[in-house]
Amino acid sequence: MTTDRLVLRALRQDDADALHPMYSDVEANTYGSRPASGSIEESRDRVAKALADTAWRAWAITLKGDDTPLGTAVIGTVASYEKRQGKVTEIGYILSREHWGQGYVTEAVAALIDLLFSEGQRRVFADTDPDNAPSIAVLKRLGFTLEATLRAEWETHIGVRDSLIWGLLEDEWKTARPRT
Repeated sequence: MTTDRLVLRALRQDDADALHPMYSDVEANTYGSRPASGSIEESRDRVAKALADTAWRAWAITLKGDDTPLGTAVIGTVASYEKRQGKVTEIGYILSREHWGQGYVTEAVAALIDLLFSEGQRRVFADTDPDNAPSIAVLKRLGFTLEATLRAEWETHIGVRDSLIWGLLEDEWKTARPRT
C-alpha cells in the first residue's frame, strides 16, 4: 500500500533490528499489549511471533523512497486481526517516537482502513487505553465512534486497565473519510 508519504508493506523478520529502538522505547509501549523490549533479542522475538501469528496481518511503515532491502527505514507498524471472517476487524498501530506528531499514523491507518473495507469488512475497530490521548485523537480524526468502555478489562504491564472500544462502519468511512 502506498500513500502520499508512506509505503506500507508486509512486515519481515529483517525489520526487527530497525524496529528495536521503537519496541524498546518505554513511552511508545506504555499503552501497548506488551512492555518495551529489554534487548534486541526480545525485539526479534516480537517480530517472529507477529509473523507466526496467522490471525494477525502486519505491515511495516516506511517513508516513501526510504524503504531499503534490509528494512532499516521502518518507522512503525500497523496490523489487523479479523475477528469475524469478512465482517469485523480489529486494528493496531505503533510508531517510533521521532516520527510522532507528523500525521504518519493517521495516514498509515487510513490506508489500512481503505484496504480492509475494499476486502469486504463491514466494521473496523480499535481497543485503546483511556489514558492514550494521542491514539484516541487519531481514531477521532479518522471518524471512529466511541462504542464502549470495558472496565478493568486488561491486566497489562502497567496494571489492570479499562479499554475504550472505537468502531467505524464502512458507510461512515465512505461518506466522511478524512483527507490525510
